[in-house]
Formats: sequence, C-alpha cells, structure tokens
Amino acid sequence: MKLFVGLGNPGGTYAMNRHNVGFMAIDRIHDRWNGGPWRRKFQGEVAEADIAGQRVMFLKPMTYMNESGRSVAEAARFYKVDLTDIVVAHDEIDLPHGKFRMKVGGGTGGHNGLKSISAHMRDGYRRLRIGIGHPGRKEMVPGYVLHDFAKADFAWLDPMLDAFADHAPILVEGNDAAFASKVHAALAGAGRAKGDKPAAPPASRAPEPRQGRDGKSSGGPFAALAHLLRK
Repeated sequence: MKLFVGLGNPGGTYAMNRHNVGFMAIDRIHDRWNGGPWRRKFQGEVAEADIAGQRVMFLKPMTYMNESGRSVAEAARFYKVDLTDIVVAHDEIDLPHGKFRMKVGGGTGGHNGLKSISAHMRDGYRRLRIGIGHPGRKEMVPGYVLHDFAKADFAWLDPMLDAFADHAPILVEGNDAAFASKVHAALAGAGRAKGDKPAAPPASRAPEPRQGRDGKSSGGPFAALAHLLRK
C-alpha cells in the first residue's frame, strides 16, 4: 500500500490558495485514476484507488496546515505503511513557479505542514515539492502563500498537475528519479507545443537572369524587347 498525502487548509476560502497546491495535486491524481469517494477519517479526508496494480490511499488532512502531522501520523500507523511508501505533496516557496523536485527526508525549509509531520513521525518520507515562487521578502511569505493563484498561473499549473497524474504509476513504483524525468519531459513538450509557430514561408526570390548564348545575362523575358527598341 502507498499513502499519498496532500497538504493544505480545509474549506472553500483556501481552496485556490498557493498553500493548497498539495491538495490540488492529490485531487488531480485521484480523479485521473478514478479514485473512490472521499470520506472523513484520520482527522482528514481519505479515498483510495488502484494505480499500477497497487492500492493507493489518498489523504488530505483537515486539521489546518500547522497540525497536518497529527492526521498523517494517525493514517500511517493505521495502515502500517513504511516511510518510503508515503508521498507528501506540498507547496515550495524556494522553487520558482512551474518547477518541482522530489526529495526524501531532510529539513522542512520552514514549511509548517512539514514541521508538524516531522514532529509526529520519523523522517524519511518522500516529498513532492511544487514550486510556487517567493514573494521576495520573508515578512511577505504568510500573505503570499494564503493568496489565490492568479488566473495566469494556471497556464503552468494545469499542465504540471496533469503530468503528475499521468505518471503517477511511476511514483507508486517508488522510482522518483524516473517520475521526475517523465514529468519534466512532458512539461518541456507542452511548452514547445504551446510556443510553436507556423514556419515562415521562404522569402520569394526574383528569378535569376538567364544566360544568353554569348554567355552574358539575357536580362529576363523583356531583354529582347529592350534590345529591339534600342536599334
């Protein structure tokens, strides 16, 4: 069994916040693989799906971000999943928007949801870090992450979420490097397709002058007429 966790805050007020991109990623994977109905459990919402022949449990903690660890730890204990079988999707201000990275363990980077998980569980779970960019100054971070994505952001966000869902079987298999490679390739291809423009037609060239029998240029079809007029 695998446990896929998305981090975010519950309720419609926060639904489109940058801080909720973890929820968005899990929802997209769940929907793509015909996940079952969501139900309340483990202080969160859970659902399941069959991906690559394996049972995958989805979890969205409803504890608010800062207490996410209580929900994740409870689910992990109940299902007895190994740390390496847990994938946590979350927003990452230290990555530019449109970028992502896979990571196993390590520091929390100041992310309150990760801090909470690390306080309730041992380190070593896998992370899907989804870049949302940085506002520039530390004091601006709380307001920035709790602000909705701009409409223009979905030009990069939707293709990324789709790529996560398309290649979820590789994530289930535990091959994070291959997953990252496939998603990067998909996003690069989408970017090329979006930026493609019809090839410009070759510039028209004037017809080259024909050579006369004496080896000199005939000057084109009107050369003979001009020659007669000069006589």
